[in-house]
Amino acid sequence: MCFARYGYEGATVRRLEEGTGLSRGAIFHHFRDKESLFLALAEDDALRMADVVAKEGLVQVMRDLLATQDGADWLGSRLELSRRLRTDPEFRERWAERSRNLTLATRARLLRQREAGNLRDDVDVDVLTAYLELVLEGLVSHLAMGLPADDLEPVLDLVEASVRRAVGGPS
Repeated sequence: MCFARYGYEGATVRRLEEGTGLSRGAIFHHFRDKESLFLALAEDDALRMADVVAKEGLVQVMRDLLATQDGADWLGSRLELSRRLRTDPEFRERWAERSRNLTLATRARLLRQREAGNLRDDVDVDVLTAYLELVLEGLVSHLAMGLPADDLEPVLDLVEASVRRAVGGPS
């Protein structure tokens, strides 16, 4: 939450102490440095998202982002993560090891849906995975710009329908 509110640079040790209720010693007993703490929190977010993806799909993650009150905190963390990935090559390398969980969960979910006959079969699963991840990033950008979000459920319905097999029609 501290990173979401103040950004990476603004999340000072004092603010981290206040936000967690822990002392500097307690925080850094568990984490080597501020970046390690940030990575751990981002990884926790990614694992929670991967759990939702495994059970309900990536579009559900997007729906949850629209529906939850704490979406703003998650959004702030996600934006800070994106900024650091864009501007810090060393951080990007460290994050790459951790970020594959969401992609793997999305791909596995799509493969299960294809095997069950629920997913269109005219587009490669890797392309569908990239498509859904791109839509997620677009949603994050949309929300970050403060654009209206109250009319996006039908858009997510369309995204979901676009990857499903047409009912009663050709595959």
